Amino acid sequence: MELLRDVRQALQEQLLTQLEEKDQQCLQDLCLSDPRRDKERISATKGGLLKDSYKWILKHPDFQQWQSNKQTRLLWIKGSAGKGKTMLLIGIINELEKLTSRSDSTFLSFFLCQSTNNELDNATAVLRGLIYMLLIQQSCLISHVREEYKRASKRLFEDGNAFYSLSGIFKQMLHDPRLTEAYLIVDALNECDHGLEQLLSLITKTASSSTQVKWILSSQERPDIKQQLATNKAGLGLSLEVNAELVSQAIGTYINYKVSQLTQLRDDNALQDQVCHQLREKADGTFL
Repeated sequence: MELLRDVRQALQEQLLTQLEEKDQQCLQDLCLSDPRRDKERISATKGGLLKDSYKWILKHPDFQQWQSNKQTRLLWIKGSAGKGKTMLLIGIINELEKLTSRSDSTFLSFFLCQSTNNELDNATAVLRGLIYMLLIQQSCLISHVREEYKRASKRLFEDGNAFYSLSGIFKQMLHDPRLTEAYLIVDALNECDHGLEQLLSLITKTASSSTQVKWILSSQERPDIKQQLATNKAGLGLSLEVNAELVSQAIGTYINYKVSQLTQLRDDNALQDQVCHQLREKADGTFL
């Protein structure tokens, strides 16, 4: 599976090198931060991804409905701090990467918000990341950016109107028949500190109007986010609080694995069990 993904990425890189010089410059100016590298960094910072801690979501009825039902085009995964939303979405991204690597017509674009990083905490950055991810997979879509970029150059992505300019480009891309199917994922919407209302409005509109696009979002369950997403009739909400038992099992699995890696405890099963028990008691239903 990884070989298929690597081959597809190599072909995509080859196509990108064939772009005209101006289009290559456009891509460079568009890329504020590469979401693929952000995913690697965030995953490493949080201690690495353990499949047994996220695989439950793949079997959840709401996720399966989102994946299989054409009418369900938005899934909102919501939960309080420490419930593991980001690592859950990174796990989903990895699984969808395997799926899209087997197809020449299905694409995956994602963005992980972080309020501690000013390149990842605003709606314009989200759009830049999503558009960039689509372009490096389907380079022909750069035609939707080209004319605007010719007129404005790098300012297209940076000035006070950038979000609105990029919104128009993004909507054109999503309705392009060459984009037959796309999964779009945005993590930690509550950490989008600037332009969140406009971003949510754009997401709900595209989820309703573009049948070839499916969204997954994650955030804390804030009233402003809930109110915006409630307007989307094609969406589902998956609460991690409602699924507290599954989350607790995932936390337990994570604790067991981490404790098993401690050199000092490898030969003492009784002490391992004691440490795991104490950590589960103190975890209080969160990865924190």
